[in-house]
Amino acid sequence: MRVIIPMAGMGKRLRPHTLTMPKPLLPIAGKPIVQRLVEDINEICEEKIEELAFIVGDFGIKVEKQLCEIAEKIGAKASIYYQKEALGTAHAILCAKDSLLDKTIVAFADTLFKADFTLDESRDGTIWVKQIDDPSAFGVVKTNENNIITDFVEKPETYVSDLAIIGIYYFKSGEYLKEELEYVIDNNIKDKGEFQLTTALENMKTKGSELYAAPVTEWLDCGNKDATVMTNQRVLELNRGNGLISSSLINEGGTVIEPCYIGENVRITNSVIGPHVSVGDNSVIRNSKIENTIIQTDTTIDSVNIVNSMIGSHVDYKGGGRDNGKVDVSIGDYSTLSQ
Repeated sequence: MRVIIPMAGMGKRLRPHTLTMPKPLLPIAGKPIVQRLVEDINEICEEKIEELAFIVGDFGIKVEKQLCEIAEKIGAKASIYYQKEALGTAHAILCAKDSLLDKTIVAFADTLFKADFTLDESRDGTIWVKQIDDPSAFGVVKTNENNIITDFVEKPETYVSDLAIIGIYYFKSGEYLKEELEYVIDNNIKDKGEFQLTTALENMKTKGSELYAAPVTEWLDCGNKDATVMTNQRVLELNRGNGLISSSLINEGGTVIEPCYIGENVRITNSVIGPHVSVGDNSVIRNSKIENTIIQTDTTIDSVNIVNSMIGSHVDYKGGGRDNGKVDVSIGDYSTLSQ
């Protein structure tokens, strides 16, 4: 089994947090989004994952090393490919064409999921879907009574189906997928101005491939700040009681309301933290109330009352007092803010 992970996007909706770090490496309950995605996929695969192929932009050696370490943790080989121009999902996947071999999962690295099934690797293909209220911003599928997909529609302007494609796909033959992606690009077939994976999927279906829709029980989006904070909240709930608070916590008159993630060597003084707060390694929090928030590493926070917030690494943030009204903030890495 091989897993292809396109992650070259710029993450504009999550700025300023993606100015210094690719979106898939942002932490959710103490782990990068992409690491949690890989672990979720690994859980539903009966066959061992041999290779993780990451498709990146110009992220630098440090990021590439971190991705290799994620692969090593599940005993897989890491391959790094580059997408230099954003030309659509079909183009992104084809950047890893040398790894499109054998059984293949394609997983876009801005989403997490929970599923209560084991992948049926004998099928031609499986596409993960979630029933949602407003599918107009997503690719959707229509299915027959056996959950075999009969139609693919990219971002429908009028109602077609409420089964949204969440961005995770399984193919019994990576070589066949590669052929269909190459056909789309070689023939300059675009939808909404880009080369779309759904075009290749439609061609595969027309030629006789049976592609199944597999519903997930949860779809956790990380597309923007509010969605990412909400996903952090849900992941903390799902992992409640799993030892998310480090024993190295220095607690000086503070209260931690679980579920929370507290990293290594964190100091909390005269503060109330939680519920649903993640605090990265080596951070210091004083005289504050913090709820439903992600705080990254090496950050100092003093005299704030915040909720629904994201604060980056190496931040120095001093507020107006813990008893002031709650505020919602988004502060990028290496920032200094005093209110």
